[in-house]
This record gives sequence, structure tokens and C-alpha cells, in this order.
Amino acid sequence: MIFEVDAVLFDIDGTLVDSTPVVERTWRTWGAAHGYDAEEILRVCHGRRTADTVAMFIPPDGRAAAVAELEALERADFDGVVALPGAAALLDRLAPHRWAAVTSGPRALMRARLAAAGLPAPDVLVAAEDVTAGKPDPEGYRKAAAALGFDARRCLVVEDAPAGLAAGRAAGAATVAVATSHALAELNADAAIPDLTPLTVTVTERGVVVTVR
Repeated sequence: MIFEVDAVLFDIDGTLVDSTPVVERTWRTWGAAHGYDAEEILRVCHGRRTADTVAMFIPPDGRAAAVAELEALERADFDGVVALPGAAALLDRLAPHRWAAVTSGPRALMRARLAAAGLPAPDVLVAAEDVTAGKPDPEGYRKAAAALGFDARRCLVVEDAPAGLAAGRAAGAATVAVATSHALAELNADAAIPDLTPLTVTVTERGVVVTVR
């Protein structure tokens, strides 16, 4: 399958960076300390802002403290954070103005995870604090495309989580699912791949040609 687009918009956790062990350790540690079922949380947390996940389980008066505690746990744990297969080579072939990242995580943490994985931080990074509504709302992807000077409908979204893919579709973008944190059967996208190695990109004068092998 071939996509001819203006830019590629990537999620970070589970798409460019393998941070799943950290995410799961964080929720398990927090859940054990506060009596919440971590398995239930892990079924829905991938691709969502921490605040949005917390709001699904905790009364309003305890949410701010929970988010602060969870983010502190994440900032203290980079063990096993690595680039996912194909990520470094793919980003190396993309011009800076032809890609962006849209993440449900805080900006500082996401930049730190990219650095820990040996990957470059994009010029345009839309993080949790940059949107009023997190994924599956399309706001983040629309903002990233606009910051690059493009229409989201002329972009390709690469994501690993159902919430992120839903956000990409709602923005009008084409979508590629990376089955790193979810089974392929759970991912609704125009194309699905096990990691980024089947993707090749060619930057042309008119945009980016993305081929899914």
C-alpha cells in the first residue's frame, strides 16, 4: 500500500519508543498502592492522557494528586526505554518539516523518552498539555498538521493504540496501525504492521511517499 501525503504524524509511546514496560510498571505500582485493579486500567490507558485515564476510575477530588503521583513515577523510570524497530531509520529519512509527534504524555517526559531511546525530538511536538481534549479527540493531530503548515486530511497518522487511531481518523488523516501494544484485531486502520520496519518513506518536492511493504 502506498500513501502520498504532506507529512507523517507519529504517536510516541508504543510507536516510536518502546515504553510499554514503564507504563505497565507505573500503573501496577500505583494501583497496588491505592487498591485499584491495574489490569482493568491497562486495558484502556494506552494512547490516552494520564488525566483522562485517571478520570475513568477516580472521583474528581482525587484526580490531581493521582496524576501528579503517576507522572512522578514515570519520570523516575527509564529502564528498558528503547527505540522500536525501524524507528531510527524512518525518522532519519524524513525532513524536519515533514513529520511531527502527537502524544498523550507530558512534553518533558516524552522528550526525555525520545532521548533515552536515541531518537530525535521533532520540531513540532503536540503533548498532553497542548490540547484541551486528548485522544480519541482529533485536536492534537489537527494542531500538529497546522503547525507544519498542512491539512490533517493530507497527513498520515502512525499509531499503536485504538484511541490514537480513532483520533487520526477523526482528523481525516490516513492511518497506519503498529501492533506493539495491542493485537491487530483491536486496531482499525488503513494498514497494519508489526513495527515500523515495513514502512519506507521518500521525501519529494511535493510531499512524502510512504510505502507499506
